[in-house]
Amino acid sequence: MALLQHKFIVNYEEQQAASEDFLRNFKSSSTETEDALQDLNLDGDGTSDEYDFMDDAEDGADGARTRQRGGASKSKAKYMNMLQDVAGRATSQVLVDLDDLQEYENSLDADGTSLHLVSSIEKNANHYVEIVSRAVDKVLPTYDRDTNFKDDVLDIIMSQRSKRNETVRQQMEANMDEGVPESLFPPELTRRYTLNFKPITPSGSSSEKGSKAMAVRQVRGEHLGHLITIRGITTRVSDVKPSVQVNAYSCDRCGHEIFQPVTTKQFTPLVECTSEDCQKNNAKGQLFLSTRASKFLPFQEVKIQEMADQVPVGHIPRQLTVHCHGALTRQINPGDVVDIAGIFLPTPYTGFKAIRAGLLTDTYLEAQYVHQHKKQYDNMVLAPTTIRRMTELEQSGQLYEYLSRSIAPEIFGHLDVKKALLLQLIGGVTKEMGDGMRIRGDINVCLMGDPGVAKSQLLKYITKVAPRGVYTTGRGSSGVGLTAAVMRDPVTDEMVLEGGALVLADNGLCCIDEFDKMDDSDRTAIHEVMEQQTISISKAGISTSLNARTAILAAANPLYGRYNPRISPVENINLPAALLSRFDCLFLILDTPNRDADEELARHVTHVHIHNKHPEPQGSGLIFSPNEVRQWVARARSFRPIVPKQVSDYLVGAYVRLRQQQKRDEAGKKTFTHTSPRTLLGILRMSQALARLRFSEEVITDDVDEALRLTEVSKASLYDDSRDRRGDQSASTKIFNLIRGMRESGAAATGEGRGELDMKRVRERVLAKGFTVQQLEACLNEYADLDIWQTAAEGTRLVFIETDDADMGDEDF
Repeated sequence: MALLQHKFIVNYEEQQAASEDFLRNFKSSSTETEDALQDLNLDGDGTSDEYDFMDDAEDGADGARTRQRGGASKSKAKYMNMLQDVAGRATSQVLVDLDDLQEYENSLDADGTSLHLVSSIEKNANHYVEIVSRAVDKVLPTYDRDTNFKDDVLDIIMSQRSKRNETVRQQMEANMDEGVPESLFPPELTRRYTLNFKPITPSGSSSEKGSKAMAVRQVRGEHLGHLITIRGITTRVSDVKPSVQVNAYSCDRCGHEIFQPVTTKQFTPLVECTSEDCQKNNAKGQLFLSTRASKFLPFQEVKIQEMADQVPVGHIPRQLTVHCHGALTRQINPGDVVDIAGIFLPTPYTGFKAIRAGLLTDTYLEAQYVHQHKKQYDNMVLAPTTIRRMTELEQSGQLYEYLSRSIAPEIFGHLDVKKALLLQLIGGVTKEMGDGMRIRGDINVCLMGDPGVAKSQLLKYITKVAPRGVYTTGRGSSGVGLTAAVMRDPVTDEMVLEGGALVLADNGLCCIDEFDKMDDSDRTAIHEVMEQQTISISKAGISTSLNARTAILAAANPLYGRYNPRISPVENINLPAALLSRFDCLFLILDTPNRDADEELARHVTHVHIHNKHPEPQGSGLIFSPNEVRQWVARARSFRPIVPKQVSDYLVGAYVRLRQQQKRDEAGKKTFTHTSPRTLLGILRMSQALARLRFSEEVITDDVDEALRLTEVSKASLYDDSRDRRGDQSASTKIFNLIRGMRESGAAATGEGRGELDMKRVRERVLAKGFTVQQLEACLNEYADLDIWQTAAEGTRLVFIETDDADMGDEDF
C-alpha cells in the first residue's frame, strides 16, 4: 500500500519567479504621482521637484533617497532603481515593502493567478528572506565598471568570485569531459546587500501607523517564525561587532578554498579538507582559516522593554532581545520609543547557561524594519507645503505668541513660563573654539512654585515634544542613576559603563521633578553637566569623560512646601548659589487668591474635563499639536544666528545697567541671585533662540529686549509675590507692566538717564504684543495723570518720575 502523498501548499519556484517579475516591473503609485508632478513643474522656484508626501517620508532612508534622486537618468521601476544603487555600491540594503507586494499580488489576482505571497512571507519570513534573495541575485544589474587597484579589497574579491562562478557555470553547461568543474561559491558570499521586509501598514491615516504593534507580553508561541511588530522603549544597546556569516578555509595541501556557511549560534570549525583532490589521494589536508576571504555582517543586540501603558496592574515590564544585522545597526539609541518589525525565532542556550536551563529555550526577534516614534531634529523631512505654511505664519509676526500658547494648552496661564520653555526647546548656538573650549548653547530653566500650579504637567509635556526627553524625579534618582554606573557586561563579563538619565538625554532635554527633594551629594553631580556638559568618571579602573549635551528643566517646591512671604527668598528657595547661577531662567510660580483669575482658571479646567480638549483660543490664535511644534523647532534649530556689532554694543550697555541695578537691589536687600557673566551668556542664548524662531541668521535688538524682559520677569517674580502671574489684568495695566519691565531691564533705554525710554521703541514693542495705538495712548494718558511718567522732547522720549518702586505697584491703581 503506497503512502499518502500531499501536494505542497505553495510552489516555491512559482513564488520566486513572481518575486523576480515584481522586482523588475513594479512601479508604485507614489512614484507615478511624483513623476507626473515633476513633469508639470508647477512652481517656478522648483519646489515641486522635491518629495512632497509626508506619509512616505517615514520610509527607510534608502528608499526615500532612491525616490528623491529618481529622475530622467533612472528607470521608472522602484526596485530596479534600488538594485542599481546596490550594484553601484551606493547602498547595502534592499527593503521590500509588503504594501507594494500586496498591490502587485492584487493585480495578479485580477488575472486569475493567486500566489498568496504576502501571507506566506508573514507566516514564514525567515525562509522567504532566502527565496527573495535568490530572486534579487537573478535580477541584480552588473557592476557597470571594471575593478582596478583603487577599489576596495572587497570589490576585487567579489568581482573575482563572480567571474569564477560564471566560468564554472559555463563549464557545467558545456559538459566538458576534460576536467571536473570546481564548486561554486555559496550565494551568501557574493551578496553585497542585506534583504529586509517592511510590514504592511494599517489602512487609514499616517497617525495610525504602527497601530497593529504588539506589546512584549502579547507575543505567543503561535508567532514563532512569523513577521510581527513589537512596540517598546529601548533600554540597552550593545556595541556593533562583526558576526560571521560564511567562514572561508584554505587547504595547505591542495590549495582549495572550502566555505562553511554559519547559520546557528554555535558552529564547529572545519579541520580536514573535503575537496575531491584530497579525498582521491587519501591525504588529510589541514585547513587554515582565511579571515580575509570570509564574510562578516555588522551585528548589534538591543533590549526593548514594554511601555508603561502596556503593563497590567501589579506586573513589572517584560523585556525582549532584538538582533539587528547589516543596515539596521546603529539606528536605535537607548531611550528611543520604537516599533520593531521582525521575525520571532527560538535560540538554544549555550555554554553554562544550557546546563542551568535544561529543556528551556530562549527567544529573540530578528529585526527587519525599525520605525522611530520621535525622530531627531536633524532627521526630520519637511514637505514644501509645510515650509510654505511656516513662511506665511512667519510673515504675520505672531509666530512667537502662537507657539508659546501651544506649549501645554490644557494648562491655564503661565505665558512667560511657556515662552521660556519654547526657547529652551529651540536652544542657542553651541560654540566650539579652535583650542577645544566649548560654550554651551542649551538653556537651563528652573520652575519653583507652590503645589498645584501644574509644574509637573509642564515637564511631562516638554518630555513629549523633545525627540530625546528623559523624565526623572529627585527622590527616585541617585547621583549614579543620573550620571553613569559601572556594571559587568553579561556577554563579555567585562566592567562597562552604563549611562544614566543625563547621558540618555544627550542632545535632548532632561526634566527633573522634585528637584528640592534630592540629596546634596546627588545634586552636585549635576553641576558639571549644567555648565561643561560632560560627566567625568573615575571608578573601577575606568577614567573617562561622557557627553551630556542636554538642557536641564527642573521643578522644585519652596522649603516648607508653600512659599512663605514672611521669610526671605533665600530661605524659601533653599538651593545653593552655585547651582542657581547655572539656571538661565528661574521662575517663581505662586498660587495667590484672585477672584477674576480663579474664575477664569476654574472655567478653563472644567472645559478641559467636559470636552477632553483645551478651549479654542480667542481671536485668530492658532494652537499647534506636539508634532507640529516639533517640526517648527526642527526648522528653527537649522539656523545659526550671529550677533552683529551694534547688537553687541547694545548688549554690553544692558549688562552694565543690570549690574548697577543689582548693586541697588543689594542695598535694599531685595535680591539673592547675582548678575554674573553667566547671566550675560543666558541672555545671549535666549536672544539667539529668538532669532532662530524668526528663521533669521542675525540677532537684532528686539531679540535682546525680549531676552532681557524674560530674565527680568524670572527674577522679579522671586521677590514680588504680590504680582499676579496669570495675566488677568486690563489692557492699560498690561501695557504699564510691559513698559515698567522695559525700564527695569534696560531695554529701549536712551542712555541719558535711568528712567528715560525711547518712545519709538516702546511703541514698537507694545504694538508687537498685539495692543492697539488707542490702548497705548490711553495708558500713557492714564499714568501721566497719576504722575508716574511724562513725555518729553515732543513725544520722542518717555521719562519716569523718580518715585519709590513700592509706590508703583499695581495695587495702587
